[in-house]
Amino acid sequence: MDSRHYPDGILVGRARVPGHDHPRVVTVRDGMVVDITAKGMATVRDIAESGRAAEHVLNTAGTIVGSADTILANSVAADHDATVASLLSPIDLQAIKASGVTFVVSLLERVIEEQARGDKSRADALRGEILTLIGTDLSELVPGSETAASVKAALVAKGVWSQYLEVGIGPDAEIFTKGQPMSSVGYGAEVGLHPVSSWNNPEPEVALLVTSKGDIIGATLGNDVNLRDVEGRSALLLGKAKDNNASASLGPFVRLFDGDFTLDSIKRAEIALRVEGEDGFVLDGHSSMSQISRTPESLVAATIGGHHQYPDGLVLYLGTMFAPVKDRDGAGKGFTHKLGDTVTISTSALGTLSNRVNLSTHCPPWTYGASHLLRDLAKADLL
Repeated sequence: MDSRHYPDGILVGRARVPGHDHPRVVTVRDGMVVDITAKGMATVRDIAESGRAAEHVLNTAGTIVGSADTILANSVAADHDATVASLLSPIDLQAIKASGVTFVVSLLERVIEEQARGDKSRADALRGEILTLIGTDLSELVPGSETAASVKAALVAKGVWSQYLEVGIGPDAEIFTKGQPMSSVGYGAEVGLHPVSSWNNPEPEVALLVTSKGDIIGATLGNDVNLRDVEGRSALLLGKAKDNNASASLGPFVRLFDGDFTLDSIKRAEIALRVEGEDGFVLDGHSSMSQISRTPESLVAATIGGHHQYPDGLVLYLGTMFAPVKDRDGAGKGFTHKLGDTVTISTSALGTLSNRVNLSTHCPPWTYGASHLLRDLAKADLL
């Protein structure tokens, strides 16, 4: 990827455009952001559900909004220039779903969270104890297999069985609701931490765009912001740990599948993460999609099908192998966010997603929902 924060390919997203009351559907052509909002195709949901999303984005005439570089720069500015467009989350009416414990490293860290009962000071010692007890390379296990069942039995006997190991190597994937339609934030926005949390981290992930028929038609980057102490106290607090104001970030654009960019491209993706703090702290990490223990197709099948329908489609976070253990404030204290951290997630196939960390209570409140969008589109005669 070059210095741009967006990739080549067929891109679709949303932007706040001066002179319009509602989000506009946009694409990128020759370095320019182009407004392709059209009657009957005024949402990313409508384009995805059309059955010809890539063709529509490629061929629909539009209006140039401005250069992509200028608009991305305005999107990350602390004070947006209201006379210049800025990016929003690239999805709208889709459900926001997520899968968890899909990589071995994150699996072990979830077990540590649970054993520590949300106390980050115990994490380092527990990590060594649990690795010694397991004594097995979990990366070689196929979830739901007979071998995995044998490992489960051995772990139960050793007294270290966990609900996280159940979804990590058991037959059923963990699928949960990350946020409500229209609640995600985009490139440059603040991402939110619930103020009760003192142990938390970013989760750099690929998120798939899935239609109501279960077809996977594209992908984007996501930050599935996680509160390790809250979830560690009890898995029943998953909603509080995961679904807070501004806690779901996606962007910068959805890249639609075509002849050059396919689901296999996603399976080979290497995702880089960088956290830069105002205190000078820097954390680098990565997540390799080749190490995922459940295929993207199987995770989609666990989410949508005869057992569960999504008439407006969905976006599915695929999980992460990244688990931050680098000490920040002293030996053995591990990593947690500080307000003002800049989180940058990038991969050549999907570009770069950048967000700044704040408290959910201090991030701009979510006030524009599906009803507001539909009323504005009706007023503009775009439905």
